[in-house]
Amino acid sequence: MLFKENEPMKKHTNFRIGGPARWFVEVRTVDELKEALAFAKEKTLPVFVFGGGSNTLVNDKGFEGVVVKMAMRAVQIDGNRVRAEAGVLSSALARATAKAGLAGMTWAISLPGTIGGAVRGNAGCFGGETKDFLVEAELFRDGQVVIVSKSDLQFGYRESMIKHSTDIVLSAMFELEAGDPVELAKELDQKLASRKSSQPLDAGSAGCLFKNYEIHSDEELQRLTQKLDIPSEMLATRRLSAGWLIDQLDLKGKQIGDAKISQVHGNFVVNSGAATADDVMQLVAFVKTRARNELGVQLQEEVQFVT
Repeated sequence: MLFKENEPMKKHTNFRIGGPARWFVEVRTVDELKEALAFAKEKTLPVFVFGGGSNTLVNDKGFEGVVVKMAMRAVQIDGNRVRAEAGVLSSALARATAKAGLAGMTWAISLPGTIGGAVRGNAGCFGGETKDFLVEAELFRDGQVVIVSKSDLQFGYRESMIKHSTDIVLSAMFELEAGDPVELAKELDQKLASRKSSQPLDAGSAGCLFKNYEIHSDEELQRLTQKLDIPSEMLATRRLSAGWLIDQLDLKGKQIGDAKISQVHGNFVVNSGAATADDVMQLVAFVKTRARNELGVQLQEEVQFVT
């Protein structure tokens, strides 16, 4: 393993933003992970573990600790069971399973990031979520490798118990359904085309910045319908698209520094040049304040902040 000192994190995040990590290392095995964690413990430094850097905003000053990138990328297919290690790109798993004639993961073709991050945050798009076909996850917990069942992972909307622990995802096991490789390939192409037409792909971005807003009571639903003409599909799920809400606030194109709300999709903030983490944080605060003051909606960030 190579421990890099003062490694710029903007090289490792989709946002292309972030100061230096005091130490940076890629791990490809459990033994290497143990070595990296022992290194951090010896130096009494905090640890940040990440995969693809798609859902991450790193402080401009960087991270005074050890950044561990999960580079375990093996995929094993046995019948309709698929085991993917934490560093496998979600899009790569979508392609591999479709090619093998296994249905259930085509939605992940447009999901940025890796399987480890997807399991941790129950990532999803196009109506699919990581939990849908997941059976169990292999975690590194308190120095030991443990297998945790889907029910014990306590999945919710962009949530799991892993987010509230020090557990590190090592791999995930999915049980998929038989499908036609030709039809699945068509699904991949359709979803990629949809992504290209509805999301900004020409600038650095961390993907969806905010979680969609969940309506928790009939009273709140009544209050919001008096202010907004809510689409029927959102009424049915009682979940308002954050991008749609930002559009209602007429904030597309709003810019602070080089951080800009995309004209293509309201829930994407793009780095239009040399944006800083502070630019993004100011824009986040601005959007949240407008949503709270004008709509009574408290938006929550989906992006992970590293300070």
